Amino acid sequence: MNITHNNRLSWIIVVLLCYISFFANNGALTPDIMESRNIVTAREMVSDGNWLVPTMNGELRLEKPPLPTWVAGAIEYVCPDNLPLQRTAAGIMGCLWVLFVYLYAREVSRRKEYALLVTAVFITMYQVILMGRTATWDIYCHAFMMGAIYFLSRGLYEERFYEERHTWKWFCSAGIMMGLSFLSKGPVSFYALLLPYLIAMITLYRPSMKGKWAPLVVMIVICLVISSWWYIYLLIFHSDSVRHVMGKESSSWINHNVRPWYYYWRFFTETGAWTIFMLAALVVPYWKKRSTMKRQYVFTITWTLAALVLLSLMPEKKMRYLLPMMPPCALTIGTLLLYYVDKRPRNIMEKALFYTNGIVIGIIAIAIPAVVFFMKINESMDAWQFIASCIILPLLGIYTIVKSVRIKVRKFIYSVLAIFAVAETILLGNIGEALGNPERRALNEISLNKELNGIPFYHPNDEELRIELVYDARRKILPIDIHDAESVRKAVPCVIVSQRPLKEILPKELTSKIDTTGYGVFDNNLRSKNGKHYSEILVNHVTMIKNIK
Repeated sequence: MNITHNNRLSWIIVVLLCYISFFANNGALTPDIMESRNIVTAREMVSDGNWLVPTMNGELRLEKPPLPTWVAGAIEYVCPDNLPLQRTAAGIMGCLWVLFVYLYAREVSRRKEYALLVTAVFITMYQVILMGRTATWDIYCHAFMMGAIYFLSRGLYEERFYEERHTWKWFCSAGIMMGLSFLSKGPVSFYALLLPYLIAMITLYRPSMKGKWAPLVVMIVICLVISSWWYIYLLIFHSDSVRHVMGKESSSWINHNVRPWYYYWRFFTETGAWTIFMLAALVVPYWKKRSTMKRQYVFTITWTLAALVLLSLMPEKKMRYLLPMMPPCALTIGTLLLYYVDKRPRNIMEKALFYTNGIVIGIIAIAIPAVVFFMKINESMDAWQFIASCIILPLLGIYTIVKSVRIKVRKFIYSVLAIFAVAETILLGNIGEALGNPERRALNEISLNKELNGIPFYHPNDEELRIELVYDARRKILPIDIHDAESVRKAVPCVIVSQRPLKEILPKELTSKIDTTGYGVFDNNLRSKNGKHYSEILVNHVTMIKNIK
């Protein structure tokens, strides 16, 4: 069945995919360092009332613009310490991003089926799913920027007379979206998503600007006003702190996580299930001649490669920084899938491409039961989860292989979506538990101790404090000079969170005079001791100093 013939059904499928990708089991995974930073800052916005000048563990937190943290703060105010709800906000932004990708694809192609193919690819990409499930900044800035690109393309390319009256609407909407993107994570999405789009546009599709210069100027003004007001406020009232942060961030981009220019050579693997198609799409001379959407293919592959080059020029590199490449990658892969819908492939290479991609996905689905047993995931499963993962997924894998060999594109897409749906609704939570640290004892246990209500927490100022500890303690853990007896005397009663036992680091004159209560050793590591990600910094002794004799 061609779902494009049923508009309501197509939207139901998109909504269902959004729910599965962003909301199902969204509380299963433990917060990472990025989420901890955002939520700790949001808590202090609420507790201290510092909505315009955010702090993190008592220190100014001006490195990131505040829009996502304001959202997190509003959720914290209404429903404190609710991680699934915090992630729901990110999921809503993920849905917004999916919507704009769909609308953009439909607009540029005038084909709903292409838009649905692109959406199916985009919503099953690993990076998109992960960031739509974490309460961080990235999903906000890129979702808003995709909206800006959609509105900008409408404004630039609509030439028909009856649509000219909408020009101002499109440009103003684009300006608002750009401003919100900047207020979410600064210029990141301007550089990584908008600029590559503009490069492709100027290179290939130069639009007529007749009657559009004034709306374009207004768009820029709107963007500047929304983007800059918070920074202007900080420059007026906290200019020294802003300069310090700007210097630190500039240094970080140059000196932190520096990788060689070719670090992103395997960018196509970030598309997950669509890796083989994305790799094949790089054979530009071949697809440029054969694609049923030649202009769209050339445009999207140019957009993809421009983004790759720009990201490769930056000294600091992380694989998650490839997230803004996912929309042009999905658009490019969509052109290849549409080719298989429109034309029955005849040569062996085209058939082999489709076979290989489907067979790989199918084999992975078939092999999942073995992985479940090998990783002991089955130990945390209910009976129905075990049956679903060991029976339904292999059957879906076989179905995927069969439809791939027969080159039934739509049914192949449905099978891939079904595999993702089953994996995300059944396996995700159990995988998180299986990969976790069985000896983990998080500091959130301390936050439930009523005896410590109102007692300040400190850590030795010569020890590194990870923000995950602050998140789990649900309160500030401020630095203290533990070697200065007078500083310790003034802080009592207090709780000390230290990497070594308290009596080993206190001044000798206090060791025999303090009255303490030990709460034990807390291991906040998400991974077991055998893993490479295990860190001793996350293992801490917690001791309360009641008084000094």
